[in-house]
Amino acid sequence: MSPETTIKKPDPPIHERVLTKVNSLKEIGGVSLPPDYSAENALRSAWLILQDMKDKANLPVLKTSTPDSIANALFNMVVQGLNPAKRQCSFIVYGDKLTMQREYAGSIALARRYSGMKDVYAGLIYKGDVFEYAIDTTTGMKHITNHSQRLENLVDTNIMGAYAVVTFTDGSFNTEIMTMAQIQAAWRHGTENKPTSAHINFPGEMAKKTVINRACKLLIASSDDSVLMEPGEYGRIGRAKAEIEAGANQGSVIDIPDDEPLQVAVEVIDPPQTTTPAKPEIKREWKNEPSHNLPGPAMQPSPKEPGF
Repeated sequence: MSPETTIKKPDPPIHERVLTKVNSLKEIGGVSLPPDYSAENALRSAWLILQDMKDKANLPVLKTSTPDSIANALFNMVVQGLNPAKRQCSFIVYGDKLTMQREYAGSIALARRYSGMKDVYAGLIYKGDVFEYAIDTTTGMKHITNHSQRLENLVDTNIMGAYAVVTFTDGSFNTEIMTMAQIQAAWRHGTENKPTSAHINFPGEMAKKTVINRACKLLIASSDDSVLMEPGEYGRIGRAKAEIEAGANQGSVIDIPDDEPLQVAVEVIDPPQTTTPAKPEIKREWKNEPSHNLPGPAMQPSPKEPGF
């Protein structure tokens, strides 16, 4: 009789493994997602985008980026409750590392979701405008008292600054004001340390996006759930709960370090012999469990699946 032939089932794509990981963390209280957010839809949208995305060498990022960095970028997107299909975030490649960057539309979504912000409006200040504002000395809050401008002032080269007015559900508001020098300094902190073609060709719209981002950033960071929203912070979410729950039920330790790739250390305990009672021997090894773990260093893309 010929021996049975075993066919290894290919690992599921990374985005499906990330979804499995997120669902398992939700079950043990390790992560909380907004009720109106679909992690599955966001991950599928991101995966379609990444399949067509190329790096600077015009190579597919899914082949040149490490599986760990791809998983981390997708996991970070889900934890923040963002969807790339709505332009709330984008993906950027640094060498062989894929990262997720929140866009200004994502900042608005998070500020509305977590800070009680109702809406945000942005305006541009041009050379020749009459622009006046007051500061409440008891709170430090700014309030625009007058802004009048003439049509002939609306020239991109005459932009002197921008402001964003945030209104809240309780009727209060806040104003963020930036000079053009401050805005341009923010642009230089981009991926290439210089303004992009969009900044050069559409300075007005990009200036409004920048001031909106600044207005929303503090609201997000100061909200009760700010730990969910900044890159690298997700490792602290429910870590103790995850470790206790996993250790009590499965004998495994879930370790999600802040600055290292996601890995899962599994302790395999060999049962003692029935004839000779002995202390169980503990062996530590790494296992690839697609249904429980995100890809670790040992996981390699399957050659049968293009895009890995």
